[in-house]
Amino acid sequence: MENGIYIGISRQAALRRQMDVVANNLANVNTPAYRAERMVFNEFLMKPSQDKTGYSYVQDVGQYRSTENGPITQTGNDLDIALNGDGYFVVDTPLGERYTRHGRFQLDAEGFVVNTEGHRLLTNAGPIQIPPQTTSIEINGDGSVSTEAGPLGTLQVVTFEGDQELRRGANGIYTTEQDPQQAENVQIVQGSLEQSNVVAVLEMTRMIEISNAHNSLRKVLQNEDERQRTMIRRLGSSQG
Repeated sequence: MENGIYIGISRQAALRRQMDVVANNLANVNTPAYRAERMVFNEFLMKPSQDKTGYSYVQDVGQYRSTENGPITQTGNDLDIALNGDGYFVVDTPLGERYTRHGRFQLDAEGFVVNTEGHRLLTNAGPIQIPPQTTSIEINGDGSVSTEAGPLGTLQVVTFEGDQELRRGANGIYTTEQDPQQAENVQIVQGSLEQSNVVAVLEMTRMIEISNAHNSLRKVLQNEDERQRTMIRRLGSSQG
């Protein structure tokens, strides 16, 4: 008798989780290089027995990131760098090397190129330190960095075999236990930033669909609850 309610509750829990994911996507619609997340659901089947029919639950098994690149917009800042293609910049942190597509960099007090958290951007030869009195910084499509004083190295851009296994942290930083591989078929665009790949209109549409599904399910559960109450009252009256 309670199977319908249990099935409905499992669906409600999945809808709530899905709404959280959509809301987080919308909250990051203006976050550079943010990648939207999607839910993964499975149907969990219960086999029928002699006295019970079979039924199924909604099973929330996890989520995955969209790997589509976000649009690239020009900023005019020489230390804003976008990746056109698959790959991640490498930054040096107190906990070791970390990875990011968030390409907003700046100079620290010592002239090193750092991200917004102060982590140094790495080339194949180590961190980039811009010489004093530098008037121009040039970053080519292959990642080579130079100033009027000469070349400074080539940016590390890496990929991973299991992209979905990267763990996202704060400020667009990713961690993983995988060994990085040199990225191929990726172009570096200076003076630009990759924007979020979240499409606000689509996320708003998903939010409305989830809300409508939740309201419909709530009515079904209310009707099922009332049906069970009516049956109990009738059974009580017949036995009395």
